[in-house]
Amino acid sequence: MTDDDHERVRDLLAAWAFGTLPPEERQTVADHLAECASCAAEAERLRETVRLLDGPAGNGADGQPDAAPTADLYAESAQDLSGVLSAALRARPALPRVAGHAVPYAAAVAGLKALLPEAEGRWPTPVVHDWDVHAPLAHLLAADEPLAGRLGIGPRVPGTPVEGESEGEGEGEGEGEADWAGAWNRRTAEVIAHEHGRTPAETVADWSAQAAALLAAPEAHDPELAARATTLMGVRLPVAEHFLVRAFETWIHTDDIGRALGLAVPPPPADHLGQLVRLAVRILGLALGPTAPPVLFAVTGGEQWVLGSEDEPVGAELTLDPVDFCLLVGGRYAPEEVPRGTTGDEAAVRNVLERAASLSWL
Repeated sequence: MTDDDHERVRDLLAAWAFGTLPPEERQTVADHLAECASCAAEAERLRETVRLLDGPAGNGADGQPDAAPTADLYAESAQDLSGVLSAALRARPALPRVAGHAVPYAAAVAGLKALLPEAEGRWPTPVVHDWDVHAPLAHLLAADEPLAGRLGIGPRVPGTPVEGESEGEGEGEGEGEADWAGAWNRRTAEVIAHEHGRTPAETVADWSAQAAALLAAPEAHDPELAARATTLMGVRLPVAEHFLVRAFETWIHTDDIGRALGLAVPPPPADHLGQLVRLAVRILGLALGPTAPPVLFAVTGGEQWVLGSEDEPVGAELTLDPVDFCLLVGGRYAPEEVPRGTTGDEAAVRNVLERAASLSWL
């Protein structure tokens, strides 16, 4: 095995410890561990870390219960586990073969699947709003429905899914479009109530199946089909960008669950994060409109844009970390709390921050 192959297997060990690798990669790891003592030792350490936090102690070889780990050992293992999970989510698991526009969604789905084993036995843990860990999965079932329905995939939960505009309609001027937020609030409450009457495993299975159906749709594989525009959840975008919206929301809720469970969830890969930022900036620009006081907006280490009027001189500058910007747009930061760098017209900056925070339906 070459050095590159060796490093690739080491990158898979964290996901292997969680049991989230597909069969072919599990076999690759198993073959390597039979030959490499250092990787075998690391693999055993990672698996032991996961086992220690997996539940009550079992019985030892003498038939007696294993000695309970000390508090210090649990603390050390919890710290290790956070790092293991981070590595597992950063690893590049085998993703469905989809076109580039659907890859961020496929990766976000894989990341949430890697996290969910840690929710076992902890589903009542409070997350956001008045939700427990079960509720964001139910919420995602509802939130994925409009795109699924537009792609011909039927709903998995009884009731009335939120509909988008009919094909060929305008830019969201209709009465039905104006009421999408009310319809969405009703539907997400309906789905969460329904799923709380089922087991978390049943909800996870339905969410996973719906995500798989989205990634199997022709529009996930054909950029030409995905280029057509459609209005969903109040926003008219190409289908390709609606896949990005699904990636954005799936990652946000993965982060919510990770924080609730005390586990560090890494941000999307840099190229995926860049796509999410650019889409959010474009939607924010449309929401601000052409008459807002112009602000030069930049993300740390990345691009910059002028938001607002193009007919006036820029009177303010705003810089945000790209992850913080996404969390702001996702409703996870209040406008006054998000870390930022600013100069110039404070009212113009505040207008941008408040408008960004108002975009969230998460």
